[in-house]
Amino acid sequence: MERTPGRQVTGAAPRPARALGVLSVLSMIGCQVASGLDARPERLTGVIVVLLATCAVAFAADTWGAARAAAAFAAAALTGYAAELAGLLTGFPFGSYSYSQALWPQVAGVPVVVVLAWGGMGLAAYAVAVAVVPSGGVARVCAGAGALTAWDLFLDPQMVRLGMWTWAREGFYRGVPLSNFAGWLLVSALVMVAVGRIAGATAPARGLLALYTVMAVMETVGFAAVFEPPDPLVAAAGGITMGAFAAPAWRRSWPKSR
Repeated sequence: MERTPGRQVTGAAPRPARALGVLSVLSMIGCQVASGLDARPERLTGVIVVLLATCAVAFAADTWGAARAAAAFAAAALTGYAAELAGLLTGFPFGSYSYSQALWPQVAGVPVVVVLAWGGMGLAAYAVAVAVVPSGGVARVCAGAGALTAWDLFLDPQMVRLGMWTWAREGFYRGVPLSNFAGWLLVSALVMVAVGRIAGATAPARGLLALYTVMAVMETVGFAAVFEPPDPLVAAAGGITMGAFAAPAWRRSWPKSR
């Protein structure tokens, strides 16, 4: 299910990659804050996602090497794109939905920023899975799928309220149907398999763990106190669920003192 890991990359240019990751995540935080205070927050969505993707690839390159990081990102993004295209054409696996023209450019109806988001958070969720399940296998795939789907507890309510996409039939969770989360678990599992084939059983990438944690904290604060109107339900659901993955990932990735 995953490739035998190669030699851990510590040469090349890890420090520049790490610096780019830190710069990107700080810029992303600034844009998220500005977006939360803007009367039209959708205007910064594309910038935030590009910074998210840049940050993810940079932190992955710092641990896995640039070539492997780029290939893993591409695998996650293409898996997400295929799922989105299938969803638009058939309604499977997420349910019937459609994108507005607010997210542009689009490729065959799928916004490019959505594809970049799959790639960026796919890498972050895989890093969480590596830390939580160092032994790999099906358990790691399930952990990564859960970590990535947990993020959608924030993503879908936020994008629906901004008019980025609409569901043909409203569901129980802020208008999002249950089929969407079942689809996310399936596609996220495929993303974990695809990334795992390339990244292998690498050491925990703490930069990617930090990215996952930053997204959890920022979305929780946004829904709890910044967005208008606030939504404590989404803040709690997303924050607790993402936190349930982030906390053990940090605990197990930290060097144990003798």
